[in-house]
Amino acid sequence: MLDAILFERVGVPAIAIVTEPFRPTGEAMATSWGLPGYRFLDMPHPIANLDDKELDARADRLVEAVLALLRVRD
Repeated sequence: MLDAILFERVGVPAIAIVTEPFRPTGEAMATSWGLPGYRFLDMPHPIANLDDKELDARADRLVEAVLALLRVRD
């Protein structure tokens, strides 16, 4: 989350992706870093137990959402 926020601060579009239980933490972090309402994505938790194929499949399902967020800039 912080990496995406820091990229945004220097003008580099970025999308943070967190697992669902960390959405509130991501929202709080964005607010504390001066970006309340920062748009980011969440995905099902956990991911640590996924193999490469399963993780790739989850990432593939996020591509359209990532592109949509990158297109919508304030």
